[in-house]
Amino acid sequence: MQSIVVPDAVMAELGPYAPKPTSIAGEQREASLTAWTSADGKTRAGVWECTPGTFTAIRDGYHEVCQILSGRATIVGSDGTIQEVGPGSTLVMPEGWQGEWHVHETVRKTYVTTRL
Repeated sequence: MQSIVVPDAVMAELGPYAPKPTSIAGEQREASLTAWTSADGKTRAGVWECTPGTFTAIRDGYHEVCQILSGRATIVGSDGTIQEVGPGSTLVMPEGWQGEWHVHETVRKTYVTTRL
């Protein structure tokens, strides 16, 4: 099996932008590039980008680990925890995590998700 490389995730060409379905402020748009999906479909890795605004997020049935490449956001968990993220931040959202992303500058991240 061969390894997979995205040579420059910051500049990688993503898929077409589409409206963010869980956006609650700002008419956000998102785009992504799936770099890899496991044979059983439970694990995925790729690059994702979202324009400024606010959206809700629920990690129901899966874990996500991501590395912020560019942009800035405030992540507010349903428990009231507030986290500021920007370039270089690593964010782990375990299964069951719920909250909102307040995207201040277009955010681009790499991600790995694993379904339970």
